[in-house]
Amino acid sequence: MNMRAEAPDAETPPPPLMSERRVSIIGALLVALGPVSMALFTPALPEIVEAFGTTEAAVKMTISLYFAGFAVAQLFCGPLSDGLGRKPVTFAFIAIYVVASFIALISPNIETLIAARFLQGFGAAVGVAVSRAIVRDLFTNESSARIMNLVGIILAVGPAFAPTLGGLTMQIAGWHAIFILMLVAGLVIALIIHFCMRETVERDLSRISPKALVHSYGLLLSNGYFMLSSFVIAGAVGALYTQATVLPFILMDNVGMTPAEFGLGMLAQSGMYFVGAVAARQLMKSLGAYRLVPIGLTAIGVGSLLLVFALTLFEPSFIGVMGPVGVYAFGIAFVMPAMMTAGLAPFPRIAGSASSLTGFLQMTTGLAGGTIAALIGDPVLAMVLIIPTLGTVAIVAWIIWNRLPEPTLATALRHGPTGPV
Repeated sequence: MNMRAEAPDAETPPPPLMSERRVSIIGALLVALGPVSMALFTPALPEIVEAFGTTEAAVKMTISLYFAGFAVAQLFCGPLSDGLGRKPVTFAFIAIYVVASFIALISPNIETLIAARFLQGFGAAVGVAVSRAIVRDLFTNESSARIMNLVGIILAVGPAFAPTLGGLTMQIAGWHAIFILMLVAGLVIALIIHFCMRETVERDLSRISPKALVHSYGLLLSNGYFMLSSFVIAGAVGALYTQATVLPFILMDNVGMTPAEFGLGMLAQSGMYFVGAVAARQLMKSLGAYRLVPIGLTAIGVGSLLLVFALTLFEPSFIGVMGPVGVYAFGIAFVMPAMMTAGLAPFPRIAGSASSLTGFLQMTTGLAGGTIAALIGDPVLAMVLIIPTLGTVAIVAWIIWNRLPEPTLATALRHGPTGPV
């Protein structure tokens, strides 16, 4: 139906500065840095409570403040990359991440660790904003959706094994060693940026003047097409970030899993996302990216309902928790490529700002969910209340987006590759 189903690529452009494969790999590494840094850390949460003699609520702040740093930085790194260039801004923020990882490694108390985690999130935020902007700089429509999908496939591998790696590392060398892994990862990515990443925009300081920033964000916030696309993504992915603050306590405290078992158990989530991304890549060839969105949202709805059913009628168990979580994650893989492409398509000149605002909404949703979960106190009750609510947000936003008047959609598509925005 209309542009969502069969939006053709614009007329053939000159060869891009980087191939689809290179953009996919660099983009996946940059995007993965944030969730991997979070997933590596989650098996250590209960032990850090004891190590610093603090409370679960205080330790959960290391997750919440990580989200806060990630969300706040989104508002800066994208617009800065529009004006200063993708490559120097990416390098600068990764440097912040590396320094923060070292501070976390030597933290003498929980307060220092919380501050370091905030800075880590601040630095890692550049990956989401810039990688998606680079895709928009070089590719549109189905080409963009293919890259977003491939990024998702590669992205699934890192967070899938990160909790396992974090749990095993902690058992072998203690929780401090987890931050050594993060420090090394940051340094490796910095080298990749230097040697493999090409600049995709011309330096233009006028794009980052206060007036230009206010105009850009005002334009995006007032655009229903963009905001609804972003809320579909925020509702879907925000649930994953919220789960990161409660699943360690449900699976280790309520179900009784060890940190290593928890790490292995999280493969159910990332593994199902990986399966969904591979399936979406195959179906995209025949159906197109946009026709996959309702399939994904159906899975998100089913996963939400199963979660409520399992946790309200039965005692928490691994299958009862991770089964619905896996179904939810499977659905996200069908939703992300099309909705991310749709949200950025009308804004080529401010792709960094558009990507940043989408990421900000996504991370803010996760932060809000995690904060509410911490206030609720009971992680099981938090899962039952928050995750289905976020799934509903994604579904309702898509239903409204899908009913936008045809002229609005046609205008957005027409301005996507070449418009003046």
